[in-house]
Amino acid sequence: MPWIASPPRFAQTRAVHFLATALASALLLLAGGCGQPPSPAAPAQASTPNPATPPASPTPGSGFLDDGRPQTGLPRIQLFVGPEILDTELALTTAAIQKGMMWRTNVAETSAMLFVFGRAHQTAFWMKNVPIDIDVAYLDPEGIILEIHRLERFNTNPVAARTDRVQFALETAEGWFKRHGIGPGTAVRTERGSLGETFFARKP
Repeated sequence: MPWIASPPRFAQTRAVHFLATALASALLLLAGGCGQPPSPAAPAQASTPNPATPPASPTPGSGFLDDGRPQTGLPRIQLFVGPEILDTELALTTAAIQKGMMWRTNVAETSAMLFVFGRAHQTAFWMKNVPIDIDVAYLDPEGIILEIHRLERFNTNPVAARTDRVQFALETAEGWFKRHGIGPGTAVRTERGSLGETFFARKP
């Protein structure tokens, strides 16, 4: 699922960096707690764009999207999805969000990728350069699952959310939510609390 956008022109989404030192430090601690060293390209080390300014639409055929290589070195965190635990990669930068699970040939049953946006919006995902079917859940600003969709390999028709309240998206192996009895209304959390508390220091 190469990039995420807001209908109708698919150019209004903002990927989030941790905007304060405390939040950046929290991410490093969480990633470290999952047994993964922080990536040199992790958000805490990168320059921080203005979160109020949407990025330009990615150019079709951009080299890094079509290079045939899945992205590696993303920070990781444990997510608690109802009673289940997922070892989860974090897509926090514009580039990481755009590339997503491109070129992945499998997704383990206990693995996932979480996309974090700077604001709630009506997102849409497509499957350019993704050779496997996957599931995606669209989540509200606190990490509550709003809706779940199956995404078909290589399908470039955007699958839009039915609401403009989406601030996170969670991609898993195809059929994972059904196999584990997870549906809309389920909370996705970390050891620090809700996704809103974890990534934006929101008070419960």
